Amino acid sequence: MKVLVINCGSSSLKFQVIDAVTEELLAKGLCERIGIDGAITYENVKAGTGKESSTPAIPDHNEAIRLVIEALVNDKTGCIKSLDEIGAVGHRIVHGGESFTSSVVINDEVIAAIRECSDLAPLHNPANLIGVEACQKLMPGTPMVAVFDTAFHQTMPGKAYMYALPLHYYEDYKIRRYGFHGTSHSFVSKKAAEVAGRAYDDCRIIVCHLGNGASISAVMNGKCVDTSMGLTPLEGLIMGTRSGDLDPAIVEFIANKEGKTVSEVLNILNKKSGVLALSGNFSSDFRDLEGAYKKGDKNAILAVDAFAYRVAKYVGAYTAAMNGVDVIAFTAGIGENSPFVRGKVLQYLGYLGIDVDEAANASRGDVIQISKEGSKVAVYAIATNEELAIARETYALTK
Repeated sequence: MKVLVINCGSSSLKFQVIDAVTEELLAKGLCERIGIDGAITYENVKAGTGKESSTPAIPDHNEAIRLVIEALVNDKTGCIKSLDEIGAVGHRIVHGGESFTSSVVINDEVIAAIRECSDLAPLHNPANLIGVEACQKLMPGTPMVAVFDTAFHQTMPGKAYMYALPLHYYEDYKIRRYGFHGTSHSFVSKKAAEVAGRAYDDCRIIVCHLGNGASISAVMNGKCVDTSMGLTPLEGLIMGTRSGDLDPAIVEFIANKEGKTVSEVLNILNKKSGVLALSGNFSSDFRDLEGAYKKGDKNAILAVDAFAYRVAKYVGAYTAAMNGVDVIAFTAGIGENSPFVRGKVLQYLGYLGIDVDEAANASRGDVIQISKEGSKVAVYAIATNEELAIARETYALTK
């Protein structure tokens, strides 16, 4: 059974076709600048035909989906002969609120519930639904599945997800910690237990999903018990352009000092802060920051050191929350590809009895064991694969 995986953003649409039985990636691509001028990249991975790029007009997501289908069934480079070969479509949905604790087959009631969560993810859920509705229009009768970023974290206990606010804010508006990157945390935590030779339901795992958006989760006996992102993806770690944790009074302080609205200050915290700000607006890309760090740039040094420090603090906190840790996994763009940043974080974790293999940490691959044999805590860099995780969930619900 072939599954089409759709990850729809406000102006972009990533897609993959995966054979859900063999888990082979057949094709992948990206539609960008939707509603602006348009661009699409497509690759038939199985045939090895290489990447194709073009810049057609893409005024909306309906046209983006049409172009995706056109690429998939192309006589020369398509990976399928007709849409009949697509058994189901899996959609990444950012926010499921408390309504969804697992993936679900999409129907009218599910769409309505996702739409109700849009207040919690105003930039993401509406775009996700546009992708769903565009697929339903062009692929009527094909089962659709919603896979939620927030679902994996719904096992958190109240002591972890509740904010110390008047209770009516939770009761009336569902203000609580939800967490994000759940599909990645689920995939990587399972893989970490597997490669460590541990039973998933009898293991304490910390997953460090470190990218431009970054989050950490504590997974105990197969269930998420805490995570760093909150009501929104702004809470937690210092990120590429997001501030992460800070004193909430700062919002009012800046607003009063500079005559800004709360929304304007939050825009600064989301888009103009993080390592970008700490580096003196030099870059939010850790490849740039690493180069500048090694040249002695004081702002780059501050940005990288602050990022690694915050990660290490969360690892320590989650070790305490689980009364220990068996496996630590680094993943996502920085976690998978930056031995430099991993090394900076691991410098703080000697107290856990981690014995780092420096040569292994300098290498690259889908799964790298960074800790030496006999280390009290096993440490890995593991490539995340959210699309495969979505395909697995979709297949399980529709086969």
